[in-house]
Amino acid sequence: METLNFRRHRRLRKSAFLRDLVREHHLSVDDLIYPLFVVEGNKVRNPVPSMPGIEQLSPDYLLDEIGEAAALGIKAVLLFGVPRHKDPVGSAAYHPHGIVQEAIRAIKAKYPDLLVIADTCLCEYTDHGHCGVVENGDVLNDASLELLVKTAVSQAEAGADIIAPSNMMDGFTAAIRKGLDDAGFAYVPIMSYAVKYASAFYGPFRDAAESAPKFGDRKTYQMDPANRREALREAQSDIEEGADLLIVKPGMPYLDIIADIRQHFPVPVVAYNVSGEYAMVKAAAQNGWLDEKSVVLEMLTGMKRAGADLIITYFAKDVARWLKE
Repeated sequence: METLNFRRHRRLRKSAFLRDLVREHHLSVDDLIYPLFVVEGNKVRNPVPSMPGIEQLSPDYLLDEIGEAAALGIKAVLLFGVPRHKDPVGSAAYHPHGIVQEAIRAIKAKYPDLLVIADTCLCEYTDHGHCGVVENGDVLNDASLELLVKTAVSQAEAGADIIAPSNMMDGFTAAIRKGLDDAGFAYVPIMSYAVKYASAFYGPFRDAAESAPKFGDRKTYQMDPANRREALREAQSDIEEGADLLIVKPGMPYLDIIADIRQHFPVPVVAYNVSGEYAMVKAAAQNGWLDEKSVVLEMLTGMKRAGADLIITYFAKDVARWLKE
């Protein structure tokens, strides 16, 4: 055969060691943040039917779960609270002895080096399920900010290492940054849910957090999935207001947005591998339609390739085990 002039790209794929040597992006246990749902009580373990393997845990079981995660090398957890008491203003979110505040104290007492990130929102705590104060069917922006600041400060006082506001009210980063600074927490970072879409992928989370809206939807404050440039405006605002890290949520359907945020802003970018993404893979794997390990590692590596520095994922323990293999 006459010699042809073409590139032999397969040379660098010849062996596993060679492929490892030239791999451009690597998934590490250090990239993982493990989200957890904490409920009041003792010896409470409530499985979430739409999220196989995920449970609502009372603080005692939560500590066991965190111990297992820490032993796998996971260094950060993200806490969501599911209180017994809900009211129109979500007062359990900012109560000094609220479920998240007490969980933070318990975690820091037993695992002082673990990074504890507190989700800062009202939807799990309001009886209407919205992320702010509601009046005549409208979610009030500025009145909601006051309660979100109280929530963030109470979480910092309990020992939270990072505040992660997820409410998508305008000005939430500026308000929380000022509130934390005024309360003496100038060095507590804000991991802002800067780019949070009004996504259909949140359904299983709302089962786990018991936070589905009782009326309407969240499209007046979360972003339209069709919009790309708007994400840059949202992120720019949060950077100017004091955000230290930027979250893009969801992750997999929004890889282009992760890439845009990484290209435009020199701060750590966090992808949230959300509940719907988790549930789909779990369901397909349980039916034998997909190889769970291969799909999850490919999916999360794709988020890294798009530009994510960190990944919030319910697969965190599984991934940590697989990476050890």
